[in-house]
Amino acid sequence: MASTLKADADGVITLSFLLLPEYAMISLLSAIEPLRIANRLAGKELYRWQCFSKDGLPVVASNLMMLQNHLSIDEPTLPKNLIVNASFHPEKYCDDQAIIKWLRKLQRNDCIIGALDSGCFMLAKAGLLAHKCITMHWEAIPIFKEQYQRQKISTQLFVIDKHLMTCAGGTAASDMVLYLIGQDHGQALVLNICDQFIKKNIRQHSDHQQIDLAKSLNIHHPRLLNVLRLMAINISNPMTIEQLANCVHISLRQLERLFKQHFKCTAKQYYLQLRLERAQQLLNESDLNIYDIALITGFSSSSHFCRSYRQHFAITASQQRALKSN
Repeated sequence: MASTLKADADGVITLSFLLLPEYAMISLLSAIEPLRIANRLAGKELYRWQCFSKDGLPVVASNLMMLQNHLSIDEPTLPKNLIVNASFHPEKYCDDQAIIKWLRKLQRNDCIIGALDSGCFMLAKAGLLAHKCITMHWEAIPIFKEQYQRQKISTQLFVIDKHLMTCAGGTAASDMVLYLIGQDHGQALVLNICDQFIKKNIRQHSDHQQIDLAKSLNIHHPRLLNVLRLMAINISNPMTIEQLANCVHISLRQLERLFKQHFKCTAKQYYLQLRLERAQQLLNESDLNIYDIALITGFSSSSHFCRSYRQHFAITASQQRALKSN
């Protein structure tokens, strides 16, 4: 099987990471540690790794920690394999024209480019995602979709599409890197690395990010689960409770009884809470105005949305947005 990654002249593969402010350190370390252990188990250098920042200075991660020894994007030697690592508030940092020009230069030089967590925001801004299927952290997907509606997005742990590799971040970064190591050096080495991690299973790229609803909510009634899934995918255009009941072939009375039993509220109240929680995420993580957020979360007017938001969270939507900049 041909390797996805490109080797240096000496045959060693160098994986480079561009760190954006507030990047997820767990994603970075989850990607690097399998490389370190692969070298130790092989008894020789199979992989190298290095971190880039715009100016070569340390970057503050989302956990407020910093790593040292970064390279600048002005380095004369271009990386052959680069992964953009971002996390919180990616929109705040993806308008940097110097980084955008650098990423485009890398693509022209046939570099393998990737993204961890919400790094796809940067790649999209640079115009590097056309006609590609990508993945990212599930929490960032709704905001990304509003800006790039035609982009094909998967909820898989990672997606490798020719010269592009994207990953949901977190510990899924280790799954992607283990897959890449397996391509280069076989599954025996991958299994030995997993033993070193005390990692019992190897998750495949087709695995999905979020815990199944039945497990996360401890609910096993199949029709109720189907209603919850319908609610989750119909945020912008909410269905009526009657429509939801009809779709899963259950009486309205029985459906309401199930919501009272499992959530101590009506189906309508649960659905409203789901939409308002999505609105809260958009207020915190995007620059969309309140009117647009109201429409995205299924409200016919911004006044109705603001009233519902204040009643549910005991804070106005404007106050929530103000917290973002603090």
